[in-house]
Amino acid sequence: MDLTRIHAIGLLLGAEEDWPHAFEAILRRVGEVTADHVTHSFTSERLTIEPFDLTDPVHSELVIDRLAHWYYHPREWLKKAALVNGTYLLNSPFTFQSMEKHSAYCAMLRLGLKVPRTVLVPYKNPVDNDRWAPTSAKYNLPFDLSSIAADLGYPLYMKPFDGGGWRGVSRIENEAELHRAYDESGEMLMHLQATVPHEKFARALSIGPETMVMDFRPDKPMHDRYAVSHDFLSPVAGERTVAISRIVNAFFGWEFNSAELLVQGDEVFPIDYANACPDVAVTSLHYYFPWAIKALVRWSVYCLVTGRKTKVDLQTERYFAIADDPGLDADAKLAAYLAIADEQFETERYWEWCASHLPHLDEQVLDWVTSTDFDRMLKDVVKATYPAHQQHEFLDHFHGLVDLWVIDEGARLRT
Repeated sequence: MDLTRIHAIGLLLGAEEDWPHAFEAILRRVGEVTADHVTHSFTSERLTIEPFDLTDPVHSELVIDRLAHWYYHPREWLKKAALVNGTYLLNSPFTFQSMEKHSAYCAMLRLGLKVPRTVLVPYKNPVDNDRWAPTSAKYNLPFDLSSIAADLGYPLYMKPFDGGGWRGVSRIENEAELHRAYDESGEMLMHLQATVPHEKFARALSIGPETMVMDFRPDKPMHDRYAVSHDFLSPVAGERTVAISRIVNAFFGWEFNSAELLVQGDEVFPIDYANACPDVAVTSLHYYFPWAIKALVRWSVYCLVTGRKTKVDLQTERYFAIADDPGLDADAKLAAYLAIADEQFETERYWEWCASHLPHLDEQVLDWVTSTDFDRMLKDVVKATYPAHQQHEFLDHFHGLVDLWVIDEGARLRT
């Protein structure tokens, strides 16, 4: 007789309503999955924030986190859940706390990736600590911000060493803008980063072993930043972009992350790839939204059914051994890093398992996206996001893009 197991997926949420609704709807359509004589079913729950005993049980076996990068109470609960209860986390709060953008730059430079030149400058305003004044008077050397910027070259970017969502990021065109942005940075610790000539700005969203590379236009309004463009990179640049995104995630133990990369010909320059809460809103991803939710459900179900365990420790020495091998050129190193990433994400096993146990998921997602439930969700999000006089325009805009995905996905499934 087959055994049965019910798995609970916890959603740790902020103000979002669109993707959680979609995730819950698609998860219900997964149904039962039987593997190794065990029948698995799945539920989801939206987690609340409250005092917790360090020995309290945790009901959710897997938690998708959207809060811990800024809300510290649930972050510490996630750490307890992982260490005490063995809860599987998307993402690891341990490495996202310790390996912010600055550490991510340093690590990928160590691996030989083409990160643009970056300089960390001291705080503009004094740190709120009684020891700061005597320490800085004794040890902080004066520096010439204008000279540093001139050496990097204009235009350049000033951005916080941590954080996300374009918080505190400024494009600097000249010396006056440089000093104005630095004066406004206050107690934020800032990088100055050179830009590089580029033809395309790519954003790669990776969920487990799946990656979608999108044509990103940061100067556009949020609803129009992701262009529906399938061949906007050369084959070589496309492969390198996918590889870099997955390598970053495997190196830091992240499984739900986005990377931003500048692309010139076949050359790829990663500029931002520590995003603990990547954008999955229907009002920005639109065409790509169904893929993102499907990948998130698929990876969650795979992790639960196969009993995949959270890894708190990293394997940096394996990457550094490749980085230090004089017999490998840049492409060979990238391929070797990607092999480690594929091993960590069980890429080959994952796709074989999904083909065997979730063959119906593509059709179910397509069916849901064409349902009245999706239409109602989209209308609710548009009403909550845009002023009344613009709602009809934006609803038509997003419907048009999602309908394009429906056409393309239907054609793909018929081939």
